This record gives sequence, structure tokens and C-alpha cells, in this order.
Amino acid sequence: MINLAVINIKDILKIIKKIFLIALISVILITIFKKFKFNSEILKEKNRFNSKIIDNNILLSNYYNTNIIKSESGLKKILVSELALFSSEEELMEKENQEEVLEFENNSNNENVEKNSSSNESRGKENTEIDNASEDMTQVQPIAKTKLIKENNKTDTYTNTYKNVKIKNESSYNLTEEMLLPNVDLQNKRDIVIYHTHTCESYTPTESNNYVASGNFRTIDLNYSVARVGTELTNNLSSLGFNVIHNTSYHDYPAYTGSYTRSLETINGILSQNPNSEFVIDLHRDAIGSMSNYAPCVQIGDEVGAQIMFVIGTNGGGLEHSNWIQNFKLAVKIQEKANEMYPDLFKPIILRNSRYNQHVTKGACIIEVGATGNTLEQCNVSMKYLAKVIEEVMK
Repeated sequence: MINLAVINIKDILKIIKKIFLIALISVILITIFKKFKFNSEILKEKNRFNSKIIDNNILLSNYYNTNIIKSESGLKKILVSELALFSSEEELMEKENQEEVLEFENNSNNENVEKNSSSNESRGKENTEIDNASEDMTQVQPIAKTKLIKENNKTDTYTNTYKNVKIKNESSYNLTEEMLLPNVDLQNKRDIVIYHTHTCESYTPTESNNYVASGNFRTIDLNYSVARVGTELTNNLSSLGFNVIHNTSYHDYPAYTGSYTRSLETINGILSQNPNSEFVIDLHRDAIGSMSNYAPCVQIGDEVGAQIMFVIGTNGGGLEHSNWIQNFKLAVKIQEKANEMYPDLFKPIILRNSRYNQHVTKGACIIEVGATGNTLEQCNVSMKYLAKVIEEVMK
């Protein structure tokens, strides 16, 4: 007997549907599981990345709270010495210069300044040979009779004195007797650095020293700018046995703004190669430019030279400057000796809030030689007497 099984089509279709539904659910579950796992890995990685950022921020915060606050190194030093200097220091110095101009214009002695300035040219001609000939420093008298020339000059004002030294204090500090006491000495007295933040500053042209101007009392010709005065001082000091580095890089050309930022880079580079150098001179011409015939002069013996002036900075402008007291004391010391040897060669020391890059050493200063109405010849005359003063102080 043969048994036949009858297959129901409907039952088969139900089974197929169940299998398909189970497979579909399985695929969906597997997909969800994989996606969840993938997101979990991303989340873990993201957490690890965020943790690393937090750790780095903590390290950076610790760096600022310890190393940078306790020292002048690293990022803060760069920000303070470069960015702050460029943004605020230049503005402060320009404001100080403008105040000096206004004071000069309101000075009761201005009637003398407004006299005919033709005498400047004649003085320049008288001193032509001095400019063109090499100085024999052995013939320069260590003490000479002097006479202040009032014509085209101004009456000096000052706030403090130390013996024969006059100081015009424009800083936010009240000067004490201890601050004025010149009890400072350099360890390295033979190495001197001379540079120029305003390299293009120039003087009243003469027949012997005429030049092509590149601005108002400015020239890029180093033979006729304040750089030439620096060369004269360099030669005189060298003949007296000093080791002198004279840098004539342009810092105020083609742009004037940012001069001190650029000159700071220069002087830091020089000192990195000469770390024992302490006496650093930034040689300028007096910045008063509104009275073009302003020509402070002093007669020394039979010669006429331009008066010179220290400008010393402090940390009153907000920038760190731990050397300013030593710089100031050295200026007082040099000027005290100068007033003994050649009275009226120096005008009163100006003390200001700006630091003028003088934080680089404890023997840094600005020396301004003459003004716009002076001649190059007059300025060069003064440099041999300045060199003799420095020789005496550095013994």
C-alpha cells in the first residue's frame, strides 16, 4: 500500500515568511550592534583626545603659573619684549618726545632760538679739519676751559641734583639719595658696543658735509648721519685702547615705527656673540624737530662742539627693566666726571618711563649728540672729549 503526503502550499509560505522575518531581524540587530560598537570606539577615542588636550592645557597652565611667572624666559618674554614693546613702548616714547617739543616751544628762552642760524654754518667751517683728519687723542687735554654758547640754545630745566650733576626726572619715580649715588662699576671696562636705533638722524648740512636728505633732517647716507658721529666716537675710543663694536644697521628705514623693536633684535644678537660686554651706547641726535635751528653748543678751548645728553629709561612704562638703577647710576658717574673735565659738555640727564631697550645690560644708555641745528663737525668735536671722559671713568 502506498502512502501519499499532501503538502499544503499555505503552510510552506508561512514557514518562508518566518525564516525571512527572523533573518531580517538578525541583520538589523547585527547592524545596530556594529554601529553601537563603532560609536563606542569613536567616543573612547574622542575621550582620549579630550583628555590629552586637558592634560596639555594643565601642563601649559602650570608652565605659565610656575616657570614663566618666576622667570623672564619662554613665551612670556617674547610677548613682553616684542609685542608689548611694538604696541605700547613706541607710543609712549613718541608721547614723551612730543612733550619735550611742547616744553621747548614754550620755553622763555625761545627768542634766542629764533635768531639767525647762519652762525651754525660758520662754526662748521671752522671745524672742518677736525672732521676730516684722524684725531691724535694724546693731544686732547684731560681738562679744558669751556663756555656755554647760549645762541640757538635753550635754558636747561632740572628737578634733582647730585653734586655737579643735574637730572630732569620725567619718570614716575621719586629719586632718593641712594638712587642718585653713583656707586656702580662695570666688570668689563674695555669692551664697548655702539649702535643706533635711529640710524638716519642727521644734522644741518655745511659746505664740507652736504648730503642728500631722505626726510626732515634724515639721510640714509651713513657718512652724514648720526652713524658718522658713532664712527668718530669709535675711532677715538679705539685709539685709547677700548675694544669697540659699532653697528650701523638701519632700524628706522624704510619704516620709522618699530625702530626700537628692530634695534632690540640687533643688540640682542650682538650681546649673544659678546656676552661679557656691559657698556652699550645707543647713539642718537636730540629728537626735538619742531625748531630746526636748535643747536646746543659748548666752546671747549678754541673749538665748538655740540652738547650731549643722557636719556635713561626705567620700568615706569610697565615693561620689566631690572637694570635701570645701575644704568642711571653709571650715567650720573660719567656725567660727574665730564662736568669736572669739560663743564657744560653735557646737558641734564633725562630720566623717563620708557625703557629704550636698556634692559639688555646694567651699563646701557642713550646718548644724544647735538640737535637738528648742529653740524656734523660740531658733533664730531664732542666725540673726542666724550671719549676722554669715558677713559677716565673706566680706569
